[in-house]
Amino acid sequence: MSKPRVAVVFGGRNSEHAVSLMGAGSVLEAIDRTKYEVIPIGIAQDGRWVLATSDQRFAIESGELPVVDTSGAALALPSGGGSLVAYDQGSIPVELGTVDVVFPVMHGPFAEDGTIQGLLEMAGVRYVGSGVLASAVGMDKAYMKTVMAAAGLPIGRYVVVRDRDWRLNREAVLKEAEELGYPVFVKPARAGSSQGISKAHDRAELERAVEFAREHDPKVLIEAAIAGREIECAVLQSLGDERAAASMPGEVKVEGGQEFFDFEAKYYPDQMSLTVPADIPAETAEELRAMAVRAFEALDCEGLARVDFFYTPDGKLIFNEINTMPGFTSLSVAPQLWAASGLSYPELVDRLIQLALQRKAGLR
Repeated sequence: MSKPRVAVVFGGRNSEHAVSLMGAGSVLEAIDRTKYEVIPIGIAQDGRWVLATSDQRFAIESGELPVVDTSGAALALPSGGGSLVAYDQGSIPVELGTVDVVFPVMHGPFAEDGTIQGLLEMAGVRYVGSGVLASAVGMDKAYMKTVMAAAGLPIGRYVVVRDRDWRLNREAVLKEAEELGYPVFVKPARAGSSQGISKAHDRAELERAVEFAREHDPKVLIEAAIAGREIECAVLQSLGDERAAASMPGEVKVEGGQEFFDFEAKYYPDQMSLTVPADIPAETAEELRAMAVRAFEALDCEGLARVDFFYTPDGKLIFNEINTMPGFTSLSVAPQLWAASGLSYPELVDRLIQLALQRKAGLR
């Protein structure tokens, strides 16, 4: 019998292009080639789909972020049944056959936000991770908080700044935000990897922070600062009918003097430390794991997710956010949490592919 064909898709048209490549490099190394046939596909920053070449770089080298190499053969988007066709310049189109599963190691807008999931749903192709709605809501931090609050999870205070409000009613927006009390964190509503986030201590910094966030997204979130430790938990869907499982919680600490968990802290060496299990009471750890699974189910997630919390000095847990396709290098938080919980990175990659192979096409 032929091996299942897995298309690992990476890149994309957003500021997390390089983050996607770093994760894809780890996934491509981890996939068992005796079990699966693998097709690496890059989406360039201009939207072109290409077959990855042997020269494709996936890691940061000499401080330079990786980008999709567009010298490979151009691809048609997957059509019904997952068929791929290569259109190399000056050559006759080549039928590459069908794809059984797409593993979209992609983050941010036009990727993790339900757009590529919708494309694959229309093409009838199975894929790793959450569906359209969970991906879209998980990407939009404002709607994410609305759903989590409705599910009974404790959340911090925040203000949503929409494009029209900022352009026409800036003073009213600033007054509402200042009711949260300084300092505040300002972030794009629909971006990840800590892109466009800053901390504001006064009105002048607040205005600059909103403008900075708007460079990534016209919709902005302003959050009250929460005193507490950042504790994260990974959740994984069951292969059977059991409920999703939660990993051991881990504590993330930022090194090097940064005030918060920014891009450099996530993707450059020695900028972040992760302690697993987190040094919290056993009953708090169990409560956090249960809350992580509740968040996963409230959003109708599939595959995996990483759920982040604050643990306050008075012992309370406050939901921060959920990532439906978290950073996915072998050294990223979610894979490390599962490794510490007994599931290695190659086993995690295999589990996600198997979950995708099980999923039904169409409504579930």
